Parts: sequence; C-alpha cells; structure tokens
Amino acid sequence: MLKSGGAVIHTNQFKNVKCIAGEKITGTRPFVPYDELLCEFLNDLSSELRSSGESSIYTDVMSFAFWCRKANITKLKKVFDNEETRLGLGVVFHITPSNVPVNFAFSFAFGLLSGNANIVRVPSKSFPQIDILCEAIDKLFDLEKFKEIKAMNSFIRYEQNDEITGSFSASCNARIIWGGDETVKNIRKLAVSERCVDITFSDRYSICVIDSQSIIKLDEVALNRLSEKFYNDTFLMDQNACSSPHLIIWQGKEKEQAKEKFWNSIYKTVVKKYQLAALSAVEKYTLLCQSAIELNYIRSFKKHGNYVYRIELDKVLEKNDSMRGKFGYFYEYETDDINSICHIINAKYQTMTYFGVEKSKLLDFVVKNRFKGIDRIVPIGKALDMDVVWDGYDIVRSLSRIIEVR
Repeated sequence: MLKSGGAVIHTNQFKNVKCIAGEKITGTRPFVPYDELLCEFLNDLSSELRSSGESSIYTDVMSFAFWCRKANITKLKKVFDNEETRLGLGVVFHITPSNVPVNFAFSFAFGLLSGNANIVRVPSKSFPQIDILCEAIDKLFDLEKFKEIKAMNSFIRYEQNDEITGSFSASCNARIIWGGDETVKNIRKLAVSERCVDITFSDRYSICVIDSQSIIKLDEVALNRLSEKFYNDTFLMDQNACSSPHLIIWQGKEKEQAKEKFWNSIYKTVVKKYQLAALSAVEKYTLLCQSAIELNYIRSFKKHGNYVYRIELDKVLEKNDSMRGKFGYFYEYETDDINSICHIINAKYQTMTYFGVEKSKLLDFVVKNRFKGIDRIVPIGKALDMDVVWDGYDIVRSLSRIIEVR
C-alpha cells in the first residue's frame, strides 16, 4: 500500500501478482510533463527496440518504437508547451486491454510523459510483444541514469481480481481504464481517493468513408498501397480495435465498379498476409447467418473467398453501432449525402477513416451537427495510430495539474 512517509507501493504484496518489469515503487514525487529525463528514457527505449532482431518481427512493437523516438517526442513537447506550470498527479494505475498486446506500452508512455509514477497491469494473456517490451524496459531500468524512473514504475500481471485491483486503485492518484463497458463500470465501483482522476477508454465504434471515383483513378501501385493500409486498420487486430472500421460508407459515381476494384485488391493483400483460423472462419459464418435472420434491410451479400464478407445495407439504423464485424466482415452503405447518416452517430462513435474525401468536409459534418461522437478523422492506414490525444482526451494534460501563480 502507499505510505505517505516512505512513499512505497508494494506491487508484489499479493501472491497472485507477478512483477514482470520494475519492482516496488519507492518514488512517487511527480515530474514536470516532458521532463528531459523522461524524454531521454523513451528515446533510449526506442533505440533499444529498433536495434533488436526480435522487435523487428512485430510491426506493432516497431510502431511503438517509432512513436517514442526523440523526434516525435520533441514534436509532442513543442505542441504541449505553453505558459502553464504543471506537475504530474502522482501515481497512475493502468488497467490495459487483454486483446491489444502493445497498448500497455503506450499507456505507460502517456503516464510517464505526464510526469507520473506508474503501476501498469499488462494483459494476463501471454504475448511475445509484451515480453520483448518489458525486457527492453527492464534493461534500461538497470542503468544508473534511469534509477529514479525505475523507482517510479512497475509492470505487473494478474488474473482478474477485484481485491487486487481495489488495493492498487486505493493507492493511486489517477487511473487509465481500457476495456469493455462492463469492465469500466465494474472498476469504477472500486473505492479511490477523493481527488483520483479516471480516464476511461470503453467500447467504441468506427466507420470508413470512401469516394468511389478516387478508387477508380488509382493505378495498381497506389491501389496496392491503399490495400495495405486498409489491411493494417482492420485485419491486424481482427477488427477488435475500437478504431477499426466496421461500416464502409461509399460516395460518388460508379460505386459498383469502385467496390469491386477495391475489395478485389483487399482480398489479394489478405490472402498474402492473413492467417484465417478455422474457428475464426466459423465465427464469421455464424455472424453472417445471424445477420440474415435478424436484419431485414440487407441488399446483398458478397464474399471474396473465405477472407472478406461484405454485407450491403439498404439503410442504416440508430442501433448500427451494435453491428460489429470481425475477421474481415464488413457492412457497406451507399450515399452521396454524408448527412444521411446523422441519425446513427452517437457517443459510441470514435474514428472516421477516409479516402478521396476532403477532410474539411468531414470535419464540418461533425462540428455542424454537434455530434457527441467521432473524436478522430484520419486517412485510411492511420486508424491504429495512437497518440497523446485519444478518444477526445488530451491525456498528458488530463494526468497533470496546473500550478497557478498570480
């Protein structure tokens, strides 16, 4: 538990908790956000990962390494810098999602850059990416120059347990909670200090808007490049990521020609890169049968091998955010007026990816309609790109406090 005098958090106080990087936390005094030492640690972590042969096997690990390199952190610091004086809140407890291996590393980086000590619960499920990242972090912790950072951070693993989660919750000044709606609700029931800040990332739903004529104009090289980007947005996480699109909105003329060109290219990319497990294929087919039974507004169904299923809808309804694909299962809808889907946009909507559509028009669509949802508008290929602004939160500012001076 946290002791005000000794400022110690024993992250291994429970027999079911395993420390996989770092040890007990003995330093909880906050840094100024983007302190030079914090930035140097992340840059050295980037170098360590990028020089590792193991890391190069995993694109998500390399994406994180690229994100925390000096050039990017310096850019983020420049955007953050203003006339305010800030300090971190103290200790941040991170409950990270079980289905995204590298998410815990980003969450840790956000907490660190905010100037905080961090208790990071990594997924209980084993992933090689977690081992690679934690080994690199532990290697840096052993360096004399980072002994203060080591004293402030611990990475732990345990199965779901309210007693353990409650104990760490009571010891922290902020929590970042990643997970489904029920997970977030249950964790929020656990007691925290009066000034504890909760940042929650719960279930979200994402869509993609494509201009058909822009697809038709693409040559083979450009089309292949776009297919790779769409693959990264969707198949890399089996559409489990909150920012992976489930509904594809088609605009413009010659939609059918564009769709065939686009999906045939996607199919070729998926066949080369994706391993469809037998169980996943069965789940996808089961979802198709369920859609056929429950939805009376399906215009057509098309599939490309067993890899891509396409359900074309006659209309979209307010409950559309409950219609989620997986393993290459997509809903499609045609409209030349983006405002025709206003009625389906709610607070569940997170990311809108796009191709061939002016981003200013999409921004106008969100702002003028004053939606509670759609926090991100990014090109196809950028859906999974995490940053310090996520789900509408400026995380570094949310995890730090202003020191007012007059």
